Amino acid sequence: MSGPTRSPAARDPAPVPPVLVLGLAVVAFSWAAPLVRFTTAPASAIALWRLVLATAVLVLLLSVRSGGWRPLLRLPRRDLALGLLAGVLLALHFWSWIASIQYTSVASSVLLVSTQPLFVALLSGLLLGERPAPREWAGILVAAAGAGWIGWSDATGVGGMALRGDLLAVLGALLAALYFIVGRSVRRRLDLVSWVTLVYGAAALVLVVVVSLQPDVSLVRGYSRTDWLVFVGLAAGPMLVGHTGVNYALRYVRAYLANLAVLGEPVGATLIAWVLPAIAERPSGATLGGGALILAGVALATLRGPSGRAR
Repeated sequence: MSGPTRSPAARDPAPVPPVLVLGLAVVAFSWAAPLVRFTTAPASAIALWRLVLATAVLVLLLSVRSGGWRPLLRLPRRDLALGLLAGVLLALHFWSWIASIQYTSVASSVLLVSTQPLFVALLSGLLLGERPAPREWAGILVAAAGAGWIGWSDATGVGGMALRGDLLAVLGALLAALYFIVGRSVRRRLDLVSWVTLVYGAAALVLVVVVSLQPDVSLVRGYSRTDWLVFVGLAAGPMLVGHTGVNYALRYVRAYLANLAVLGEPVGATLIAWVLPAIAERPSGATLGGGALILAGVALATLRGPSGRAR
């Protein structure tokens, strides 16, 4: 009889503790929305430079590593097309979510965009034939109630501009879900660095075209030093540290533990926007109550115990 199956960490010790990396990822994610508050640049320009700068770092890494560009050059046409489509969806996701922060509060924006895993569950049933389990349906309904609470409060209290921001945040969640579903099969056959270089590069090219078609938005002119610092900060922190950190941790810990980083982002972002004097956005009771329902619903639908069956 064979012995007990060892954990991934036992087979492949992590050079850096995954818990430490996940903690840094949560901090990096949490700064994305507050950083956007420090720039008046258009949402399309913010999303563009966030992706361009992150892609530049990844291209350099891909060029100097062993194997270089071979995995991408050998990619089948169908997988390449799916990767490009995923890039289009990612570009639209960043545009809509960043635009939402310019209309509604940081707390409402990050809480509503965190419903992305629930859209994955719903769309998987429609597009992939993977029907949500009863527990997932319960989580979807709980989170939907929380999102409705926030939206109703903003519509009746703050006004139509805040509701527009709420809807853009929900659209960002939907686009992120489509991005993950489209790219899921390709990601299984392509290494992490090659995949993110392809997707981020495609998204950056999409946004270059979008910005070029907007006569009132410039690619490089008219941005202050603060704007450029925000662009660099978004690329270095939320993109390269946050997203890369979660993908690093997935190699060594169970997926449900890595998902805690996603649930930590709205909490961290709300606290940062609350305590920073330059922002000082104190969340309303409805935002806190609705946010608690959203996080509870996402946790109910996506997390599982150590002995839980992988979805």
